[in-house]
Amino acid sequence: MSDRLPGFSTLAVHAGAQPDPTTGARATPIYQTTSFVFNDADHAASLFGLQAFGNIYTRIGNPTNAVLEERVAALEGGTAALAVASGHAAQVVVLQQLLQPGDEFIAARKLYGGSINQFTHAFKSFGWNVVWADPDDIASFERAVTPRTKAIFIESIANPAGSITDIEAISTVARKAGVPLIVDNTLASPYLIRPIDHGADIVVHSLTKFLGGHGNSLGGIIVDAGTFDWSTGGKYPMLSEPRPEYHGIRLQETFGNFAFAIACRVLGLRDLGPALSPFNAFMILTGIETLPLRMQKHCDNAKAVAEFLAGHPAVASVSYAGLASDKYNQLARKYAPKGAGAVFTFSLKGGYDAGVSLVSKLQLFSHLANVGDTRSLVIHPASTTHSQLDDAAKIKSGAGPDVVRLSIGIEDKEDLIADLEQALGA
Repeated sequence: MSDRLPGFSTLAVHAGAQPDPTTGARATPIYQTTSFVFNDADHAASLFGLQAFGNIYTRIGNPTNAVLEERVAALEGGTAALAVASGHAAQVVVLQQLLQPGDEFIAARKLYGGSINQFTHAFKSFGWNVVWADPDDIASFERAVTPRTKAIFIESIANPAGSITDIEAISTVARKAGVPLIVDNTLASPYLIRPIDHGADIVVHSLTKFLGGHGNSLGGIIVDAGTFDWSTGGKYPMLSEPRPEYHGIRLQETFGNFAFAIACRVLGLRDLGPALSPFNAFMILTGIETLPLRMQKHCDNAKAVAEFLAGHPAVASVSYAGLASDKYNQLARKYAPKGAGAVFTFSLKGGYDAGVSLVSKLQLFSHLANVGDTRSLVIHPASTTHSQLDDAAKIKSGAGPDVVRLSIGIEDKEDLIADLEQALGA
């Protein structure tokens, strides 16, 4: 190619991949192996000492996974990436590099219910403390900062309501506090929003959702923006201090603008072990090839469905940033001009019982706990994904008792509307 930078669709197909040098296979092979042969004793020692790059053991890295990592890093505009077993695993590995026992991180209150549960309960056993802030009140992030704050965590498009977060404004707070901004970009995908362009230092995804896109493989990924100086102020000793397990190497000093991705691999993935299966990496890579086509159809369908629901007499309200009347529409125009995503919520006039009843009457929509599938999905969050929260917390997170969440697929929009119409009528 010439010196021109490849476009998004080209990167989605080609980034990170080359024909297999041994067989000429054009699709990335599945390297279904546990380990890799060393050239000699010196080669093995250099790999284990971080003096050379290469394959050792699939828990730490794998050639199939490496193509996936390079592709997502290219799509997000990052310097490097690390694929792991799930989106939850990505969050654990990221925060392990940043937090010591007793440290805090600030999180937006509007998050996926599983993340709220993980942050509130599971992370307590590590001595990591979450402090909640309101993404609609930027000042609440500033008020939450303390000397123990080590990171800020938000979602670009929040689950379940599909609200848009003001990434740049919160990035300003993070910069002032001297901490990295972590953005979960799962619902947007880099096709709609690239958080690094708006000030994010670290991006995470559940690859299970829109990037994979077909509801068949679990995975997560961490993207290093290469924008944060980990040596400042001694806040992040995992990156700035000598690592005894690697003969005193300082990761920030040695690896520069991809030091965080290296830390996640050689300190997090190596020891915690949430490795991504090469087969799942292959499946997700295949899904990413059609990401631009799917995401645009997802968004176009979602807008049509949201407009239908907004005019239905059984519906009390619709929360979809793509609607001109929605409170997040201006943010959607700024951050996601190609579309406001495919996940949103609506409230039924009949309350909790009406929500539970509706999901049982839909025929084309699948009632399950996932988003980002080619198929359209439905769930009642208050009785499922957010059921561990009390009513006040459910409402604050956008999952009140009367709320139904939709993940709109790539079917014909007329069929989706017809299914909702019959279920609401019933």
